[in-house]
Amino acid sequence: MDVIPAIDLLGGHCVRLYQGDYDQSQVYNEDPVAVAQRWVDEGANRLHLVDLDGAKAGKPENWQAIQAIAAAIDIPIEVGGGLRDRDRVGALFDLGVRYAILGTAAVENPDLVGELSQQYPGQIIVGIDARDGKVATRGWLETSTVEAVDLAQQMSNLGAAAIIYTDIARDGTLQGPNIDSLRQVANAISIPTIASGGVSSVGDLLKLLALEPQGVSGAIVGKALYTGDLSLKEALRAVGPGRWQDVPPDLGTTGFA
Repeated sequence: MDVIPAIDLLGGHCVRLYQGDYDQSQVYNEDPVAVAQRWVDEGANRLHLVDLDGAKAGKPENWQAIQAIAAAIDIPIEVGGGLRDRDRVGALFDLGVRYAILGTAAVENPDLVGELSQQYPGQIIVGIDARDGKVATRGWLETSTVEAVDLAQQMSNLGAAAIIYTDIARDGTLQGPNIDSLRQVANAISIPTIASGGVSSVGDLLKLLALEPQGVSGAIVGKALYTGDLSLKEALRAVGPGRWQDVPPDLGTTGFA
């Protein structure tokens, strides 16, 4: 199973939020490129970047930091936050980013996900951030009436490469992932599900690994890596090196083995 370090960008710095609350942010490093290089050096085979300013503003705001990270490292990068139109997704790929994560756009403009999935096969991932089973949008500041499982099914049918499922109540809490919700999402779709939120230990990763036969192919880990509760090297030894294959997008695959 993939273990994917998260780098959350706010004001150009690497931060972590508590349950998605912008007022409860903690800066862990002012140099996100150095953080990215650290995770590469420790064995990461993919990085997860979130433009928190962009998610709130509706357009990418940490472009310089994303570009610098993409130029500095040679492993695939996935980026989300403020990607709500075709031009910005294309510009992101021009920077060397491999995967684009659409969240709010999946709820407000689902046809865009289908169109982009056809234009960039295997490169469009949908981030579903749920609060009590309902999808949150616009940097988690708004909660829709859309059920997370329903949206996952719709995005799978539209050709998304994978679903990243985040339980907002667990994010940044180190309380463990929401196994029941992850199982529901994974069982409802035919594309891979990536877990996000609450992972704090190798034990949590092993619980997620048990869901691999049901389609949970990876886990995004954030706060636990920055606090030292979890070692990336230890995590990779326990459940890695992962199933994600760096397949050229023009082969028309999802990028998963």
